[in-house]
Amino acid sequence: MASVHDGSDLMSALVEVAKGSTLPKAPTGIRGLDEITRGGLPRGRTTLVTGSAGSGKTLLGLQFLVAGAREYGEPGVLVTFEESAEKVSANVASLGFDLDALQRDQLLVVHAFRVDPADVIETGEFDLEPLLLLLADSIGRVGAKRVVLDTIEVLFGAFREQSIVRAELGRLFRWLEERAVTAIVTGERGDSGLTRHGIEEFVSDCVIVLDHRIREEVSTRRLRVVKYRGSAHETNEYPFLISAFGFVVLPITSVALDYGAPEERISTGVARLDHMLAGGLFRGSTVLVSGAAGTGKTTLGARLIDAACTRGERALLVLFEESPDQVIRNMRSVGVDLRRWVEAGLLRMWAARPTVFGLETHLAILARLIEEVAPSVAVLDGIASLTHGPSGAEVTSMVARQIDLLKVRGITALATTLGHEDETSTVGVSSLVDTWLLLRNVESDGERNRLLFVLKSRGTAHSNQVREFILTDGGIELVDVYVGPGGVVTGSARLAQEAAERGAKLRQVEDLTRRQRELRRGIVEGEARLAVLRDELAAEKAELERIDARAERQAADAESARSAMAVRRWADSAPCDEAPRHEAPRHEAPRGEAPRGGARSDGGRR
Repeated sequence: MASVHDGSDLMSALVEVAKGSTLPKAPTGIRGLDEITRGGLPRGRTTLVTGSAGSGKTLLGLQFLVAGAREYGEPGVLVTFEESAEKVSANVASLGFDLDALQRDQLLVVHAFRVDPADVIETGEFDLEPLLLLLADSIGRVGAKRVVLDTIEVLFGAFREQSIVRAELGRLFRWLEERAVTAIVTGERGDSGLTRHGIEEFVSDCVIVLDHRIREEVSTRRLRVVKYRGSAHETNEYPFLISAFGFVVLPITSVALDYGAPEERISTGVARLDHMLAGGLFRGSTVLVSGAAGTGKTTLGARLIDAACTRGERALLVLFEESPDQVIRNMRSVGVDLRRWVEAGLLRMWAARPTVFGLETHLAILARLIEEVAPSVAVLDGIASLTHGPSGAEVTSMVARQIDLLKVRGITALATTLGHEDETSTVGVSSLVDTWLLLRNVESDGERNRLLFVLKSRGTAHSNQVREFILTDGGIELVDVYVGPGGVVTGSARLAQEAAERGAKLRQVEDLTRRQRELRRGIVEGEARLAVLRDELAAEKAELERIDARAERQAADAESARSAMAVRRWADSAPCDEAPRHEAPRHEAPRGEAPRGGARSDGGRR
């Protein structure tokens, strides 16, 4: 079964050096530069750093020495050919580099070696012995492992013959290599080549070119490793800057795209939007909110921050168009109080006009803020403003680096930008984000209303329905839109439609209630009639029973009377199964007289 990291392994195989012994390297202590060089400068060899005036050559060399002394236990030697030792120390003191303290601690030696071109005679008598003796003494005194020579043109500027310059440079580099010191030699950029003499790159093991360019009145700095003998390295141009923290090479994006993909979801701060996104955003994902001005993009970002701070998480808000106080005031009008989170130390707000700094400076500032704040949620508001000046490709590249920086750190990020009606974003990074929300203004019935669409959400089901986006005193509300013959109905038309539907439902309820009353009344009346009928039926049954009982009594009385009469008449008992015989009534003769018409019943006996 294939591994989920096969792509990363393949990428590594393409960019890594062949298997075998690796070249020993000395870390520079400059974050980003060590990543570009894959570990630092070649240990025990010489590196040439070239660039125009003010490009940062001297600062790179000084930071290399300071980092070696402070972080890696490698003392160093600085030889400057242009400035005094006191001036060099004063120049870098504002960056937190205390060269005097390092010298007192025997971790650094600083020499100002002056060369007067008038004293240089190309007869072969001039050589580097004074410089080499100075270097040997300094290296032995502190046990130096690192050396910086700044700037080499001053030393060899008086030589007109390129063969002499090349020979002396080769001699200098061999001497440094024999002492097993890692050296940096700085040089001025030439008009037609990398250096003024055009030959230094042929006698050094590593060449780094610094470029300082001005475009649209905005300065930008670039660094490129042109040559690195015995080691693979990155070959592209990388932005860098000189800041209050020294020489800073911007974070390198992940070549293999190997950042994690957590399954945990977090709330956007809008419950119904969470429902549209099947439970919220994936932690560590990136959201793009695009739309025209005034559609509510910043408010969505503020709701995400408010939800994160409510959970006790730290958040970062970077503003390119408004001041922090203005955003705090504006968000309070829609029920979001950001000031309480700032005062609680959970929210850091940073604002600057995009044109104040170059693109690389903005990226470096973001990286520094991430290190200082360690947020779980970050909002970049108004990144479309970065397009004022630089080319679109440069802005897209920088924003892509910002997105990659946030994703590598596992930070859930939301970026707002101006959008177009054709569902494209101004900065052109919609394909790089995980979720894309589109806010759109629609005009109908003499008013403008907002709509929200979920254009995409990677890795999760999401709603394809349009929602009306309403900003109220209590926050954001997403409500269903109505689709009529003329299309989507929003705003006042939606309210009128809702009122009409409520009226129709009310009438329906009233009709149902009236019908229920009628049915209940009919049931009551029917039950009453049924009760009367039951009473009548019971009375008739009782009357029938009385009649039957009276008839039985009458029959019994009649039978009793007949039996009594039969006894009085001396009638024979008739079998119970025979019908009684009806005899003619007989008249009893008077006592002493025989019955008429026959003899006595006793046969004439007395």
